[in-house]
Amino acid sequence: MSRELHPLACIEFGAQLGEDVVIGPFCHIGAHVVLGDYTEIMSHAVVIGSTRIGKNSRIYPGAILGGDPQNKKHKGHRTTLEIGENCIIREGVTMHCGSDTSLGRTLIGNDCMFLAYAHVAHDCIVGNHVTFSNNAMIGGHVKVGDYAVIGGGGAVHQFVRIGHHAFVGGLAALTCDLIPYGTAIGVHAWFGGLNLIGMKRFGIPRSEIQTMRCAVSMLFDRRRPIRERALEVLEVYSESDIVADVIAFVCDNRRRPLCTPKSR
Repeated sequence: MSRELHPLACIEFGAQLGEDVVIGPFCHIGAHVVLGDYTEIMSHAVVIGSTRIGKNSRIYPGAILGGDPQNKKHKGHRTTLEIGENCIIREGVTMHCGSDTSLGRTLIGNDCMFLAYAHVAHDCIVGNHVTFSNNAMIGGHVKVGDYAVIGGGGAVHQFVRIGHHAFVGGLAALTCDLIPYGTAIGVHAWFGGLNLIGMKRFGIPRSEIQTMRCAVSMLFDRRRPIRERALEVLEVYSESDIVADVIAFVCDNRRRPLCTPKSR
């Protein structure tokens, strides 16, 4: 086992460091932090609180991970931040632990990339292979599905759900749930159609993409409520797994409205 721990780093007693961990100068590693094997923490980064980072992750200068939640209801009890394996967290990124009046933990999946100054608030659940572009930010309790992308400066309201393979455009302000494979664009984000590029990259067949386009067009027909039409869509496209996946997302949570197409 070998570690590279710079003499100017502050590593509190109790921190658990895996094999071949690298910690640069002027870093602060808290007493309840767990770092996985082969993880690198670059200069001036701060990892505090009950934070666990999976193996082979890279934390760039100025990132601050594991801070207390920005939630007035939080009573001060210990909560956690859990970051998966193979994550890249660039300069100035902030991620907070969960709040003790809610989930109590913030969860980040594997193989995620967070570009400079992105922010993940308390009690969020972020899936695998997710990308946050520069200055992207999500409020508390947000759920982000696998392979989702949030463009630069995108902002997501608390409690919003973003489906897997969805895309939130740059500078978009998303206040409604975004279905899997969907795109949200505009300063006050509206549904801009399917994330066709993401679907093609993921290997979804052209025929399935066309089926999804027809299903989504039917789903967002304004003559009847969306969730009322959802069951009809499922019946018409009952043999399509990806359509069934989207309809399950639509019907799962009625706390927030869905991101819908712009009114003509």
